[in-house]
Amino acid sequence: MDPYPYLARLNPEQRQAVETLDGPLLVLAGAGTGKTRVLTARFAHLLLTGRAAPGEVLAVTFTNKAAREMRERVAAMLGRPAEGLWLGTFHALCVRMLRRHAERVGLRSNFSILDTDDQLRLLKQVMEAANVDLKRWPAPGLMAAIQRWKDRGLAPAQVSPAEDTDFAGGRARALYADYQARLLALNAADFGDLLLHVVTLLQREPDVLAEYHRRFRYILVDEYQDTNTVQYLWLRLLAQKHRNICCVGDDDQSIYSWRGAEVENILRFERDFPGAVIVRLERNYRSTRPILAAASALIAQNEGRLGKTLRPGREDAEGEKVEVHALWDSEEEARMVGARIEALRLEGHSLAEVAVLVRTGAQTRAFEERMITLGLPYRVVGGLRFYERAEIRDAMAYMRLLAQPADDLAFERIVNTPRRGVGDTALRAIHDAARREAVPLSIAAERLVGTDVLKGKARPALAQFFRDLSRWRAMLDREGHVATVAAMLDESGYTEMWRNDASPEAPGRLENLRELVRAIADFETLQGFLEHVSLVMENDEAAEADRVTLMTLHAAKGLEFDTVFLPGWEEGLFPNQRALDEGGTKSLEEERRLAYVGLTRARRRAIVSWAANRRIYANWQSSIPSRFVAELPEAEVVRAAAPGLQGQGFGGRAPEPASSMFPAISFGGARRGRVIEAGAWEIAPRPERSDRLAVGTRVFHQKFGYGTVRGVDDDKLDVEFATGTKRILDRFVEKA
Repeated sequence: MDPYPYLARLNPEQRQAVETLDGPLLVLAGAGTGKTRVLTARFAHLLLTGRAAPGEVLAVTFTNKAAREMRERVAAMLGRPAEGLWLGTFHALCVRMLRRHAERVGLRSNFSILDTDDQLRLLKQVMEAANVDLKRWPAPGLMAAIQRWKDRGLAPAQVSPAEDTDFAGGRARALYADYQARLLALNAADFGDLLLHVVTLLQREPDVLAEYHRRFRYILVDEYQDTNTVQYLWLRLLAQKHRNICCVGDDDQSIYSWRGAEVENILRFERDFPGAVIVRLERNYRSTRPILAAASALIAQNEGRLGKTLRPGREDAEGEKVEVHALWDSEEEARMVGARIEALRLEGHSLAEVAVLVRTGAQTRAFEERMITLGLPYRVVGGLRFYERAEIRDAMAYMRLLAQPADDLAFERIVNTPRRGVGDTALRAIHDAARREAVPLSIAAERLVGTDVLKGKARPALAQFFRDLSRWRAMLDREGHVATVAAMLDESGYTEMWRNDASPEAPGRLENLRELVRAIADFETLQGFLEHVSLVMENDEAAEADRVTLMTLHAAKGLEFDTVFLPGWEEGLFPNQRALDEGGTKSLEEERRLAYVGLTRARRRAIVSWAANRRIYANWQSSIPSRFVAELPEAEVVRAAAPGLQGQGFGGRAPEPASSMFPAISFGGARRGRVIEAGAWEIAPRPERSDRLAVGTRVFHQKFGYGTVRGVDDDKLDVEFATGTKRILDRFVEKA
């Protein structure tokens, strides 16, 4: 009987990775090539061959879920519970080490670990004690700088003047030192400290380093391409004696530089560990041959990679070619995706096996609304549905209060957002007055402004707030709802609040707000838009388990689906404008890796699309196809175009050579259409119809659905919908 039956289930490359036990080993595991199987088999093999006891192997993962799965799989291979393992995430393992040696870094073993809110609160105390103006220099900005330094393994004394920032007049390093001193005084650590303290300990205390060298004879690391500098330093210190370190990763899937990951860590593995063995896992058991060929040709354009080519490991590897659709605008793109998903459902395909993967979270809104219109259940993974996001709820509260002064919930949500000095004491006084006089909160607050009940900043702040509301309501009648909402979000200080926020989520929140302003341009009135959102929010999240998945490309890593839609492949959107503005190849190559990740999520169908016109931040912009579209190999791609876009090379059935596909394309960014300026927002008027709709024509409206034209009065239509006859402008409907 074979003592190691799991080896028989491995292909030759996987088996080599499992059986190469001594010395440094880098396993380049392409998408869908069985990375987890190799890691767990290698772990079990070390234990079953007697090379190491359970406590002599250090196994590092990036998520608790991955650690849990590895523990369960290793136990199944051993045939018994796996006890005494050093298996977990970087942070979990470092906490374990730090508790054993806390006194060496000035802590006690029962130290607290602060969450993000506590970190910010403590940092604000430190900044206030140093007389830093928190309005001019917001605490999240300094917190982000400190986190970057910790990710790079830099304690306050190691931050050089060249690495310092001009935050708070050049006082960032000193504030960092004060913050660290306060943490030690409180016997506390933040998440960045967990690794930084342990790396400092291993560098300064040879006896502690020697103890862990004796303990760990083998090291296993998952997702090595996602390590940051301090994680890399920790691993190098622990591996420098035995050098039995096995790192598994894929340089082609390194997509997290924005949170500190350094792809260079995996690219320089051979220099760090001379004599290292490199095993390439290239047999993909997930996707069809055309999908793999398209993804491989795309990623081959990157220069900063170690190089490997995916090939099919499945017996049924032949399948449909990758589709590339050119569409007139982003709304037509959403209709195309919705129609294709509906067709797949009618053919009996599970909606749970369908995903729409977008570059930015703001893109989900168009697809969410299309699926609601079609009755297709969906879920947004890695984030809330568009209208459930905090910044969207805040902006909607401003709109609701503008349209309906008696909306107490809206008033309470935004009266002190952004902060105006209307604290709990003022709110209690407003609530008491509202109950006493039986009036809405906003009416009660407006009356209190003329009395001495409100103290401090609250009274002048509320007086200004009500003057602003009055001005915005007048503007609503005079200039329309789109320009008014854009001005209101700016003049209230709400968008400025997010512009001053240095958290990684802030740019995405601003993009969502711009998308919201774009969305209201589809409606004739503010009230109509608010009614529409109320209907959207009624979509029952728990209605059906079988639903389409919407998520960003970053959130999709590690997942797979039968059918994957990849919309928005346009210059400036994907690759995004920030990557183009930065210049050089590093950011652009990460964007290309993101495209590679998107394609390799698909098992059977990959459908790429781009729109010639996209309404971005409330204005129509002409778009050109992403360079990634041109880099897809013609032999593996079938291209289709909306009528009139044949000039882009998509018109004929037979694909044309790539050289003629995109004539005279400049990759400097999309051409901008004519726009009307409205403060910081760009608003485009709806174009008048070139055709006239006749009585009897079937039409579609974003809110009311399908209907029939019953009367025509210049550009006004009487349309009979299922909910009754409505009078609307002709440019707010399209032919069904």
